[in-house]
Amino acid sequence: MVVLLAALVPSALIGVTLGAEPLPLATVADVVAARFTGAAVSPGLDTIVWELRMPRTLLAIIVGAGLALAGAAMQTLVTNPLADPYLLGISSGASVGAVAVLTTGFLAGAGTWALSGGALLGALAAGAIVLTVVLASGGITPLRLILTGTVLAAAFSSIASFLVFRSKDPSAAESAMFWLLGSFAGADRTKLLAPAIVVAIGAIALLAVAGWLDALMLGPTTAASLGVPVPQLRLALVIVLALVVSVLVAVSGGIGFVGLVVPHLARLLVGPRHRALLPAAMLAGALFMVWVDLGTRVLTRPVEIPVSVLTGIIGAPVFLILMSRRRYSFAGTT
Repeated sequence: MVVLLAALVPSALIGVTLGAEPLPLATVADVVAARFTGAAVSPGLDTIVWELRMPRTLLAIIVGAGLALAGAAMQTLVTNPLADPYLLGISSGASVGAVAVLTTGFLAGAGTWALSGGALLGALAAGAIVLTVVLASGGITPLRLILTGTVLAAAFSSIASFLVFRSKDPSAAESAMFWLLGSFAGADRTKLLAPAIVVAIGAIALLAVAGWLDALMLGPTTAASLGVPVPQLRLALVIVLALVVSVLVAVSGGIGFVGLVVPHLARLLVGPRHRALLPAAMLAGALFMVWVDLGTRVLTRPVEIPVSVLTGIIGAPVFLILMSRRRYSFAGTT
């Protein structure tokens, strides 16, 4: 974890210096220093560094850490190594809200917050529907969560596709697709505080019950015999993860593979105990996302690649390599 933290700081600096127009590190340092000293600096450089690249890099760190945290907790909740943060259908619900904004003018009065606001409303609605259906079906179990989340995610995706299909705006489909694949292009300082607070609260809450999460990995019967209130813990986890993922999707769109692959990498580094796993996953997720975001900006510049395109290209082979290791196991299975 010390190595991951040590690597994250220079990576963030590189993320600010590189882009469509590379900047020397000394120039970036001068721009940042000018904000605190009042020294004169080029308005163009100030905009590039302070208004565009720095918020973007910070948002990548927050989203990467949050998705990895949520992915690790979700895999424990359902005891399934293939679980990811979007298992509850939250990403698909967010897509309905975002596409509604792009194609129908929903929340048009919200200005720059319209897209994020629509996505957040859709994500929260999806999480609430999944939770309601699961509770009405007899309580929260891994099987009910997986089946309900998968089915409703397909339904939400169909609704989003229908909204795009019926739209008369020829650019709506392109805009919706770019958002659905994730991007940090719309990052600004006003959109950093909410996800940072939500991820911090989620991390504190999950670390507070790290011992219970360790027991839950052994199965609900074993956890209950150790004094863990399994039904209450599962309900709390669903609510916390739904809130965290909803806010992250609202500010960045749907970014795949991070919450699936990074937790497994963290388990190889520090083991399965959640007191070490959760912070290690957050650091690894933040580091990974900084470099992915940098890649989306520089590989095909000046055209930007959607984030999920690059995470999928990198994440799939990495996941297969991790799974091929003989010593890797999940919840007692190899």
